[in-house]
Amino acid sequence: MKKVMLSFVLLSIGIIVNAQSQSGDKKKDEKEKGFKKENLFTGGSIALAFYSGGSTLGASPVFGYRLANWVDAGVVVNYTHDSRRDYPYINDKIRQSVYGGGAFTRIYPIRFLFAQAQFEHNFTSVKYIPAVGTGDKYKTDANSLLVGAGFAQGREPGSNTFFYFAILWDVLKLPNSPYVTEINGSGITSYRANPIIKAGINIGLFEGG
Repeated sequence: MKKVMLSFVLLSIGIIVNAQSQSGDKKKDEKEKGFKKENLFTGGSIALAFYSGGSTLGASPVFGYRLANWVDAGVVVNYTHDSRRDYPYINDKIRQSVYGGGAFTRIYPIRFLFAQAQFEHNFTSVKYIPAVGTGDKYKTDANSLLVGAGFAQGREPGSNTFFYFAILWDVLKLPNSPYVTEINGSGITSYRANPIIKAGINIGLFEGG
């Protein structure tokens, strides 16, 4: 874990230094000082899936600020609801809601590629409804640190409006994280980080105003 975090920190520092050297030659960056409302953006992604025996609905709106042409920062809110039937047995039902929020930063070494780090704290509520007998419900919560990279389609200098695609992993891999899978083997329990695929849109506010 420490090696992963150290590698990410060193990579981030390298990207920042590279981006700073590139942006140093851009007069526009040199002129951007103080708060500018046109640097604000919103957007996010939604999840919508219907399949045999269940459905998934969710949304992750974001609100952020472009600190420079090579770095964004912001906050995110998460909500996902999963509903399944015939799980784990015929006519049983299970419902799970995950909600929470956090903060993120994106660093762009080049205009259309970015590295992302996102800290979250999520709450999970699970309700099990058996076909026969008494059901069960419980709640958990956990921190997550999502790290990964992505592609920005249509991102242009001076604009915050573009589509994006990213793949992230929870490098903390805590037991109650909604982004991990529990693995049991030889009497040892471990947790595997699942790839988190996000596709969404960034919408610049007050652009052209």
